[in-house]
Amino acid sequence: MNGQASAVPDLSICICTYKRPELLERLLRAIAAQQGERYACQVVVVDNDPRHSAAPVMQRWRDRDGMAFTGLHVATPNISLARNAAVHAARAPWVVFVDDDEAPDAHWLQHLVHAQRQYGADAVFGPVLPRYADDTPDWIRRGGYFDRARHATGTLITTRDARTGNVLVRRSALLALDGPFDPAYGRSGGEDTVLFGALLARGAVFVWCDEATVEEEVPVERARLGWIVRRAYRGGQTFMRAELRRAAGARRVLRAAYLGARAAVQMLLAGLLALASLPFSRTRSARWLRTMAANAGKVTALFGHRYQEYGH
Repeated sequence: MNGQASAVPDLSICICTYKRPELLERLLRAIAAQQGERYACQVVVVDNDPRHSAAPVMQRWRDRDGMAFTGLHVATPNISLARNAAVHAARAPWVVFVDDDEAPDAHWLQHLVHAQRQYGADAVFGPVLPRYADDTPDWIRRGGYFDRARHATGTLITTRDARTGNVLVRRSALLALDGPFDPAYGRSGGEDTVLFGALLARGAVFVWCDEATVEEEVPVERARLGWIVRRAYRGGQTFMRAELRRAAGARRVLRAAYLGARAAVQMLLAGLLALASLPFSRTRSARWLRTMAANAGKVTALFGHRYQEYGH
């Protein structure tokens, strides 16, 4: 990475952080050590912790020679507000989103940029691979609960695989949207699903780059059944809210009835299968329990319940 400040950088790397200063420091070091083709980069860090726990890290990097660094503090815990602040502080035509608990490959930026050039995409997404703590239970590792789908480079993708954890996106496309992230999803999550759905509706092209990998920390407190179930529940709510957002009037009512009925049936079946498989395989039972929770989230979203994942 070329850290020299320029009037208009090639890339603005946007990081939203919340109470993880040590991991933020590790990420910034990995960005500074990027290899391969050199780019003029602006690094934008937005601390979304009311106590501004990232302040010492941000100050060290702000004072670092040769680093085009922008540090912001958004005191209201809301991931959408933090992301919006990052987008509006970005000066490059291309924005890269990466999470504060991730560690990119040494050629990560080069792979993202080359894929965009080759396929002419409006956004390029890469894999997020789990990095488990040493004392993570074996059944968690075997279960694949933190694994995400991967695709051949150049594959066109939809909102199913579109997340802000590892993506290069055209800034002008983001600025064409209001926000661009919706603050209504800033505590529950799902703001990225809504945003990328809106971009696709406008004709944006999304491609996959399988070489542009980052690793995501899976701390022991997440490697537990309770956390996995809660995340699935939140994901179900996000799915339902995003689906109904696309419809209006009678069509919205019919869509809600269909999706709600289907989710209720799948929730009951998954619950029965979770119980039936428990004596034989804890891993399989947990998978069915996760499916049950996801469908429960879909059902409860119809009645206005919102699970608040962020800002605690």
